[in-house]
Order: sequence, then structure tokens, then C-alpha cells
Amino acid sequence: MGIILKPIDIVDDISQEDFREKYLKPCKPVVIRNMARKWPAYQKWTMEYMKEVVGDVEVPLYDSSKADPAAPINTPTTKMPFRDYVDLIQREPTDLRIFFFDPIKFAPKLLDDYVPPKNLMGGFLDKYPSMFFGGKGSVTFLHYDIDMPHIFHTHFNGRKHVLLFEYKWKSRLYKLPYATYALEDYDIANPDFEKFPALDGIEGIECYLEHGDTLFMPTGWWHWMKYLDGSFSISLRAWDKSWAVKAHSLWNLAVQRNFDNFMKGRYKKRYMDWKERKAVEIANNALKRGLPK
Repeated sequence: MGIILKPIDIVDDISQEDFREKYLKPCKPVVIRNMARKWPAYQKWTMEYMKEVVGDVEVPLYDSSKADPAAPINTPTTKMPFRDYVDLIQREPTDLRIFFFDPIKFAPKLLDDYVPPKNLMGGFLDKYPSMFFGGKGSVTFLHYDIDMPHIFHTHFNGRKHVLLFEYKWKSRLYKLPYATYALEDYDIANPDFEKFPALDGIEGIECYLEHGDTLFMPTGWWHWMKYLDGSFSISLRAWDKSWAVKAHSLWNLAVQRNFDNFMKGRYKKRYMDWKERKAVEIANNALKRGLPK
């Protein structure tokens, strides 16, 4: 059977009413083609322009290696001046990524180059939205965002391959306990179903983003991303109106993450080994019970 991937809905433009009824309320992803094409960034945000306005700020970089059991989540692999990193991803493939970087703090003129889609919904969170840069072939591991926002993710200067899974599939995706990411021992784009049978038959959505495309990812959706070219994206995040979702976000940030970091620091590999065994156990049980129903 394999993983069942459906193509994503794609629209050129969308009204507030259609967006709310077809995508926001049912929590369904969509790609909006023309939203960012109306921004100054659509023309201005080249690699050379980003180097010019951000400059030599030292940035944290992440690779595709498995997480260190003793390190807090999102601990960088190395650091590099931003300008040198952009030269690197333009020059050659690399698995080094910039993850949750806020270049707008260092180049506030970038604030004038995009427009949060408040015509579609409210609740936008960040004064300085995060940006993500990756070299050709680099991969963002399968996860969902810890603060449970809705995300408008706009891509620039290349292509990106995206796989999306609804939150209900978390157990079958081998979600690690007390974490918002999955077991890192399988490749969701090419899984070994004999080793990871719970993945067989799960349902997801696949899309490819090109320059100027905006992906709407509703709260809680798992996402895996692969840079097909050296390129970058900006994420504009917004609160869901539901107090249940906000409570889930608060739990993740204030309780779960602190507990997980404490246990990693205290028990290191022993704790991580337990988490991985538990993820497999939960996934196998979900498969046997036919979850989610």
C-alpha cells in the first residue's frame, strides 16, 4: 500500500470567506500562488539582496545528523557568517540549514517587503518573522511546530518539496514521547516498511513550492521539507482562536519542553533510548488497533 499522498489544493487568489470555510475551519492545507507576488519581496528578495542587507551576522547552522541525546532541541551544529553561508548554498549542495533565524532583527528594512495576510485571518504573532535557508538536498526533519500556530510559509529563489500529515497520524509517524518530532531512523520520503510497518497506509499531502508560492499549514500539521535548490522561506505565524489549541501550545512550551530538556540532561542516552523504544511501541499498537479511525 505504501504512504498515500494526495496533491495539495492550489489557488491563485482566495477570498476571506472561501479561505475560512474551505481551509481555516477544516484545518486543510492549501498553496496560494499570488499572495506573495503582490509583495515587494517577490522582486527584491534575491540571494544577493539578502547578503547585502543582513551582512556578516553570525548564524547558527544545522545538519542532517541525528540529534545529540544530551543536547536541548534545536542545538546548532556549527556557526558561520550569513554572507558566507549564502555563498555556500549558491555554490554547491550542502545539508547545512538555517533554522528559525530572524534576519529582520538585523535588517529591519525587510519589514517593508512583505504583508501578513490579515485579509484572510488575524492573530499574527511575530514582529520579526522567522526565515529558513537551506542548501540543495538539505532536509527539515519530520515535525510539527511546538507552539501550534497556523503558518503561511512563503518560498523564494528555488524549489522545495513538502510532505504534510494531519496531527491525528502522530502515533503512526513514530512520534517521540515529550517531543514534537518523529523518530529520526527512517526517511519519510522513502521509508522501509518492513522496519517501520506503522507508516504503511498513512495518508498525507504532497506539494512542491516555487519562488513566490505560499503554503498555508494549519495548526498541528506535521511537515517534512527538502530543498531542491539553495533557497529560503519566510514563515508568518498566527494563533488559532481555539483555547484548546492555545492550551496545547502552552503545555508544549512551558511543561513538555522543560521536562524533556531536564531528562535529556540528566539521563542522556538512556532517556533517548527509552523514547525511541516507546515511539516504536506506540506506533505498533496504533497499527494493530487500526488508528486513527
